[in-house]
Amino acid sequence: MKTEMITLKHGDASIKMPASSLAKLAMASVFAQVLPPAANVQPVAHCATPEIGEPWPGQGGINGGFVQARGDVPAHYLIIAANDAGDHEWGGRGVEVKGLSKTDGYTNTQVLIGNDDERKYPAADACAEYKADGHHDFYLPAAAELYQGWLNCPEVFAQDCYYWSSSQRSANFAFDMTFDDGSQVSHGKFYERRVRPVRRFFI
Repeated sequence: MKTEMITLKHGDASIKMPASSLAKLAMASVFAQVLPPAANVQPVAHCATPEIGEPWPGQGGINGGFVQARGDVPAHYLIIAANDAGDHEWGGRGVEVKGLSKTDGYTNTQVLIGNDDERKYPAADACAEYKADGHHDFYLPAAAELYQGWLNCPEVFAQDCYYWSSSQRSANFAFDMTFDDGSQVSHGKFYERRVRPVRRFFI
């Protein structure tokens, strides 16, 4: 079916457009004239991005820096919880958990807390249970996300201990990291290590 077109002329100027588009413009013009202006509606204020390593109001923690889109994960800021969530075992010693990566801590945590092998993964559980500023989407960071924290703001982490990542090395070992010198190694899953929850702020 051919679209009905209408030509509008004013002096030497003319414009040709679909009749349906002209009808929409006319209706919008009428509503703008007869409806009262919205009362007490404030424009959305632009929220300035805090400096890396500084608290991000309303986001549950500290700005850990920008993360480029990777695979199915859109670009986002890494929000690092303001506080640690204690010392915990990684868990699942002797089991090589399938589907874990060195970059995607959120998916890693979902795999660990949703496992059906009846084993516990205390470090991931502690991060998944963490809440701040109304956000309940925290997770145990992957090895790459811990490394980003060390690159951008190592001072927000304790300097005298190792932090677990959600990235697995083998059935008996997982990656952890210390923030005094950025060493990333692997230790037995039965060790208790510090854990720091993180979350993603999509833009």
